[in-house]
Amino acid sequence: MAAPLSEKIGYGFGDMASSMFWKVFSYYLPFFYANVFGISLIDTGVLLLVTRIWDAVSDPMMGIVADRTRTRWGKYRPYLLWVAAPFSICGILLFTTPDWGYAAKLVWAYVTYIMMMTVYTGINVPYGAMLGVMTDDSQEKTVFSSFRMFFAYGGSFIALFAWDPLCSLFKESFGMSLQSSWQFAMIVIAACCFILFLLCFKLTRETLTTVSSASLGSDLKALVTNKPWWLLNGASLCFNLFNTVRGATVAFFFADVIGGEQHILVFSLSILFYSGLFLGVGEVANMVGVALAVPITKKVGKKPTFIMVDALLIIFSVIFFTCSPSTNGGLLLMLLLQVVISVLTGVMSPLVWSMYADVSDYSELKYRSASTGLIFSSASMAQKFGGAIGGAAVMWLLHGYGYIERPEGSQTLDIVQPQSAIDCLWMLMTFIPAGVALLSLLIVWLYPLGTKEMTDIVEKLKVQRLNPVADDPKEFVDPV
Repeated sequence: MAAPLSEKIGYGFGDMASSMFWKVFSYYLPFFYANVFGISLIDTGVLLLVTRIWDAVSDPMMGIVADRTRTRWGKYRPYLLWVAAPFSICGILLFTTPDWGYAAKLVWAYVTYIMMMTVYTGINVPYGAMLGVMTDDSQEKTVFSSFRMFFAYGGSFIALFAWDPLCSLFKESFGMSLQSSWQFAMIVIAACCFILFLLCFKLTRETLTTVSSASLGSDLKALVTNKPWWLLNGASLCFNLFNTVRGATVAFFFADVIGGEQHILVFSLSILFYSGLFLGVGEVANMVGVALAVPITKKVGKKPTFIMVDALLIIFSVIFFTCSPSTNGGLLLMLLLQVVISVLTGVMSPLVWSMYADVSDYSELKYRSASTGLIFSSASMAQKFGGAIGGAAVMWLLHGYGYIERPEGSQTLDIVQPQSAIDCLWMLMTFIPAGVALLSLLIVWLYPLGTKEMTDIVEKLKVQRLNPVADDPKEFVDPV
């Protein structure tokens, strides 16, 4: 039986909250550290990468803990209630610039970033794992995942579109410093996220009871011998790397290539063209892609859709290189390509989460123990590693190509960059993401769980869940 619409909307609220923070972190935090907070590009890159060592441990730890949680609200859902407030508070601290010396500020950046990623793990891993216990129908999981990503991109649009105006409002209308204006903009976003997480908790339910009956060692052994899990992690990491490299470059690209803000003429209408608009329009296009994900995957299957999207991302990323930022037509083409690329990544997003649910079903049937939280923790880990590698790579490449950083405490973002840095920004928006998409395509080509295989797995899993002790009456033929 299909879940009620209210539950699908409620589930979407959870990732709406997470994505409002995640997109601001991914797209604006590198720029914030380098040009507002006041630490070097090299230190920023090291910070973004080193903190992921802790994430590599905390994500599976959280998955293991969540798998073994028992409350009247379920295994995963209560974390939405318990972690909502710490999540919001840590986000505010992350965008707080203390009036300290350089070394002390660097320590503050490490502490607050690690805190933020820890609470992000604490709420996002259980939230993701909920998909595995809300329904046992593979296609219904794609529907839930589509609602999740539709609301996620809606939240991202709100946060990204509003970010520059919020910072300007607090700086210009309330006379705050550049640093304080960024902090208060995050306070507004954090308050919205807190409310959304509480609504997600209120409107959702766990309908399946899964049991992690194996030992921790057995669960970990099953995980590392799960070939579809490895392949999906690789493809997912590349997908997140694609998004982060482009997204983390946008603020720099607009500040130093396009020139901060421009006006474009659309049907005799002059529109202010800035990074928030570029990213915000992308989020709306992502929502269109999410809406297309279910009918496309129903028609052609999940794996062929993944391959097709990767191929198109390569093509349109290369075309972006031909755009001219000095003409109205070039700026319009940039915006059009951002829409097309974002529609494609919108199709991909629910697909990835739905495929993790499939991998979880495959694992439960093969190893006869549900480790949904552990498997979904890897999805969060791939997201974070993609963000870490992408963010660090952007910082280090810009430094290597001579990017000039704004002076510490500067209240303006205007500066002239050398041509080498401009060329690097173009590569980060075009050929480098295209190369990452090509790698993703090659990895997912080897992924073995197609539509036919998943239909067989779901049918056998229904029998196994009814009688978990007895042998399956039908022999399980491993598709790997």
